[in-house]
Amino acid sequence: MKGSPFVRYVAALIVGVVAYVQLPNVIYIPVLALCLGLGLWAWGQRQWAKQIIKPIQVGQSIGGLLILMALGWAITYQHTAINRPDNIIHVRDTLRAYEGVIVSQPEERAKTYRVELDIRRGLWSVASVPKEWKPLSGRVIVYLDKATLKMPTYGEVWLVSGAPRLIDPPLNPGEFNYKRYLSYRNIYHQQYLRPFQRQVIAYDPPSPITRWATTINRWADSVFTRQVGTRAEFAIVNAMILGVRDDLDADLYRSYSVAGAIHVLSVSGLHVGILFKVLTILLGFLAKRPRGKLALAVVQLAILWFYALITGFSPPVLRSAGMFTLLILANASGRQQRLENTLGASAFFILCFDPYAIFSAGFQLSYLAVAGIGAWQPALYQSFTFRHKWANRLWELTAVALVAQLITFPLGIFYFHQFPTYFLLANPVVIGLSEILLPLSMATLALSWVPYANDALGWLLQKIAWMLNGAVTGIGQLPGAAWEGLWLTPITLVLVYTIIVFGTALLLTRQRAYLWATCIAAYLLSALLVWENYDQANQQKIAVHFLPHRTAVSLTEGRFSTLLTDLDTADQRSYDFYLKNTFSQWGVDRPARIDIRYQPTRAQTGVSTIYQSQDYALWVWRGKTFLLVNKLTGRTKWKLPAVVDYLIIRRNALREWEQLSGRVVARHIVFDDSNKTPLTDRLVAEARKRNIACYSVRQMGAYVADL
Repeated sequence: MKGSPFVRYVAALIVGVVAYVQLPNVIYIPVLALCLGLGLWAWGQRQWAKQIIKPIQVGQSIGGLLILMALGWAITYQHTAINRPDNIIHVRDTLRAYEGVIVSQPEERAKTYRVELDIRRGLWSVASVPKEWKPLSGRVIVYLDKATLKMPTYGEVWLVSGAPRLIDPPLNPGEFNYKRYLSYRNIYHQQYLRPFQRQVIAYDPPSPITRWATTINRWADSVFTRQVGTRAEFAIVNAMILGVRDDLDADLYRSYSVAGAIHVLSVSGLHVGILFKVLTILLGFLAKRPRGKLALAVVQLAILWFYALITGFSPPVLRSAGMFTLLILANASGRQQRLENTLGASAFFILCFDPYAIFSAGFQLSYLAVAGIGAWQPALYQSFTFRHKWANRLWELTAVALVAQLITFPLGIFYFHQFPTYFLLANPVVIGLSEILLPLSMATLALSWVPYANDALGWLLQKIAWMLNGAVTGIGQLPGAAWEGLWLTPITLVLVYTIIVFGTALLLTRQRAYLWATCIAAYLLSALLVWENYDQANQQKIAVHFLPHRTAVSLTEGRFSTLLTDLDTADQRSYDFYLKNTFSQWGVDRPARIDIRYQPTRAQTGVSTIYQSQDYALWVWRGKTFLLVNKLTGRTKWKLPAVVDYLIIRRNALREWEQLSGRVVARHIVFDDSNKTPLTDRLVAEARKRNIACYSVRQMGAYVADL
């Protein structure tokens, strides 16, 4: 790293950012780092002040890195919205209404519009002062029913009645932590609005540049709508170029996911990198002319930032555009550069602006992929040569796919829990067609006002998108196209990357130290995986999962699980979001489902039903009894003569605790989320006063018991 100082600088900055996120209240860490860093730096300056040629000072260098670490802590503290005393998270009184402005481009969902509001002030009702507006800050995700409303626009100022609620933490084991994801964007609240709960009172865009970008984004959307006729191809072009995935069909989206090509559907560093490479090839002739490097840099920067503009200044594109801007400027200046130093410099400036970007999967995958391709792809590509030009081109794309997959697959498994089996088939095709589709899209937008040329370009764009869809769909339908249900813990993730880094270093240097490091990491990883497999093979547990407005009870033994639920099989989205990661973490591939609305047979499920009616269902599994209660009121005064192990209350069956008297006695009482939240909260509060042990999955998360 001798010639790459920014790698060290960004590493120190990242340490400071992570230190704040993990220990935000331990302020002596940055203070100690700053004092020690300044001391080491001043000592080095004083010791060698009189010498003209100063030697490299290790102590002074460490001091500088400690100062950068303190800087990272301070930047993250300043960037964290909850540190502002007027943030909405500190509100303890009842908020009647608030005023906010739309600060990002609204998203269209299946039934709602998703809008991000920046709060400006709030309204409280006090006894002495009927209406009192006070300054208030914070951001809120608002969902608005789109049935009778037009799509909101950036810059609208809303008057919203009611108070937003805190975003729920993950309530199931292994569930995606949506609360933490939004907290890295300084968003802690959300609200579902009915049309009468909001009023548009003004139009005041916070940023003229962002307003311009959203306007350009809408214009580009209208051009693609007009020029690309078919829905599937328009959806792909819209997703790849504009970052809008509203028109994507669920089956098409899954095909891209299974084929390992899902990354092309999100505007990211891959798109900027492809555009940068194509521009370098197409405009390479400019570099051979006088001042050609400067002209090439100007054209490249103009097109790259125009692409960032039409995406509405998407954060991943902004990060990647900044990274490639440094590369372009370094090439234009004629200075010798190192890729790792340029990447470190771009990451350093991005983290100074947004320290929480380090926790973004897109940020991590983009930088890892670019660094890996730059370091390893040339050597791999040059290891084989072919006579034919097209064979060499295919091998080049394959080498890129191999290196990118090698360096990013552990993170891909860590975040997405699947591995694309046929990535070597999909990625060269996807990258090759994307290298045509991206510049062709730019040309379609640039020449949209030229008659005949716009129609010809639109027709070509539609055909390229059709070819891309067809190739990805065909690969995604191959048997065993995706290896799903994979799981990596943070420790195993670190061990996998240790093996990759030291293993590659061993191949390049043949040094014995790297061999030992690789073997030790492989041994530790094997031991952890063996223990995990043993634990999963011998597990026995019951779980009452959190599933919004539904019932989901799982009975797990080893790697087989039975799911008792009233969730429709067609609702794959809810299963994937709330339950899929739980079973993946437990090593269960696909649980057997039992629809509790109908009575199954024991031969089908391995679970016996003693009795099932409209009022309740009694199940037996491994000597444990489970009573699912649907109704306690009415003419039927049913009762059970024996004690049940688990009583699961459904569908607002229990309204008063006296209803259980003389009917049923249970060792464990659980309320699932098919009950109304206010009713459950009241019953749980009363249970505490009566010393009744009960559990609410809405309040406490999924109920999991090892048997």
